[in-house]
Amino acid sequence: MATTMSPATITDDELRARTEALVAEHAGVLDDQVAFRSAQFDAGLAMVQFPEGRGGLGCSPGKQAIVNEVLRGHGVRYDDLRINPIGIGMAAPTLLTYASDDVVDAHLRRIFTGEDVWCQLFSEPTNGSDVAGIPSRAVRDGDEWIVNGQKVWTTLAHISRYGLLLTRTDPDVPKHKGLSYFILDMQSPGVEIRPLFQITGEAEFNEVFLTDVRVPDRMRLGAEGDGWRVATTTLMNERVALSGSPTPRGGGPVSDLVKCWAERADRLAPAGRAVMRDRVAGLWVRAEVLRLTNQRAKDSARSGNPGPEGSVGKLESAQLSQAIHRCIVDLLGPEGTLHELGYPMTRSSEAPDSRTGRFLRSRANTIEGGTSEIMRNILGERVLGLPGDVRVDKDAPWSQIPR
Repeated sequence: MATTMSPATITDDELRARTEALVAEHAGVLDDQVAFRSAQFDAGLAMVQFPEGRGGLGCSPGKQAIVNEVLRGHGVRYDDLRINPIGIGMAAPTLLTYASDDVVDAHLRRIFTGEDVWCQLFSEPTNGSDVAGIPSRAVRDGDEWIVNGQKVWTTLAHISRYGLLLTRTDPDVPKHKGLSYFILDMQSPGVEIRPLFQITGEAEFNEVFLTDVRVPDRMRLGAEGDGWRVATTTLMNERVALSGSPTPRGGGPVSDLVKCWAERADRLAPAGRAVMRDRVAGLWVRAEVLRLTNQRAKDSARSGNPGPEGSVGKLESAQLSQAIHRCIVDLLGPEGTLHELGYPMTRSSEAPDSRTGRFLRSRANTIEGGTSEIMRNILGERVLGLPGDVRVDKDAPWSQIPR
């Protein structure tokens, strides 16, 4: 199994110097995503909290911001959430924690370069927030498992090479104990992917049908029946990823709000302008508080896998994103009622971008990666120590739970 990560004693100046040396040595391939990111991985500057030889240097996760800052300064495109969001944000730390060394070595670099896009196969039509109750099944057949079921809201499944699959392997134990976790080859026979079009006109989400799909047991992560523990690692990393990557002060969505305010403020009546100015300023302050909170959380982390505190950033970033884009649309006035790009009905994450499109997309922020209600439950129970919800099915065998 992969080794436990520990912080290294590398200074910020040393990290900057290593990044500058990387850029200087590979100046000719800065625009070649695979070539440059491969070199970045080999230099330990891909995910600095990972071990040496695995794309990192064993540093605190917060030090990745130093690398990113230097790369941005040289014009290197650095946006993990576009290149391979689930692979880099969720699959990589999960594999590093639970996969065998040969599996990690086979996948980690290609995840970071974006050569292999990954997706997450958790939610099902009957079980979204209650993922532990999923009914999809995997039955052991020698050294393989035969999987049947349906997954839904699977981001980027249509372009993914691999998927993180959670499925039920024992229906006769309580729901959290009967799950197992696998790496699924998305090109396996029996995998069918259908698009789900959103209000933006894009189709980054999908439903995935699994019919007698064979998965080798060597692609199982964690012990049989230990899938929920492995899935929790993925989910916690997902929430940190969705809470936003480090951005400079005033960066991210709030930068567009400030730009829109500068463009539109003079068109408002004096009273309306005063009210809107306070609203914009308040959102800027919230964005700065969130940025500092996320940075503090990353700086204090001592391993690649965050705890439940990551739900703080996910909860606030989702609500703040919606508030910012709602404010932008309000600033646009009547123009904000029009989706000027129409509905492209595209399967590509590179669909035309617009302010109204971002407003429509933000509606999903408080649902994806765990609803805001789930985030509040996690924070209340696991961070604040408040009494948990009543769960009458917690100890009952899954097969005996009424449906």
